[in-house]
Amino acid sequence: MFRTITATYANKAAVTNVVDELINGGLPSEKITSDDATMLVMVKVPTTEVPGIMEILNRHEPTKIS
Repeated sequence: MFRTITATYANKAAVTNVVDELINGGLPSEKITSDDATMLVMVKVPTTEVPGIMEILNRHEPTKIS
């Protein structure tokens, strides 16, 4: 089973850093969607990987996460 996690950030740099960290951590880029205009990152992962992904997303201080 998969879950999509959406995080919004205060600035474009945070979006870039999150995406870079997710990819460097081994997440395939096709599982990540980002939008610099809305400063949004969406990640589709198996439910077993949610805790690790949430840790990465929270490191960059999202303004909203769901």
